[in-house]
Amino acid sequence: MINKGLFTSNKPDWETPQEFFDKLDEEFDFRLDVCASEENRKCDKYYSKEQDALKQNWSNDELYWKWMNPPYGREIGQWIKKANEERNVVALLPARTDTRWFWDYIYNKSNVEIRFIKGRLKFGGSKNSAPFPSMIIIFK
Repeated sequence: MINKGLFTSNKPDWETPQEFFDKLDEEFDFRLDVCASEENRKCDKYYSKEQDALKQNWSNDELYWKWMNPPYGREIGQWIKKANEERNVVALLPARTDTRWFWDYIYNKSNVEIRFIKGRLKFGGSKNSAPFPSMIIIFK
């Protein structure tokens, strides 16, 4: 029997753990959070759901880094494609190496760095750790 809880969630947007983000922010100095709300944003400048970041130009200034913790629903591939096109994006993603988006936009790409995360993250607002492994993808 398959445990549906391992593959579904009551919501697609989970807040990045602050301490985890802070370590990455020290390295990249993020200026824009491309998938956020007022409550869970990690940068002063952010795109909300209403602003539809997929329709925005993230690359007005290619010199700065953007943070992306996209919704983990069926549309995640669109977010990863956009990050790959825009560049200078660091993304927190589920480590789903069996997906089309992983093979199309991440694996073996010269502009991409993969960092697998040891253990499982505990996203903000959650009582338990995620039921899946995560990875950081750097689109250079």
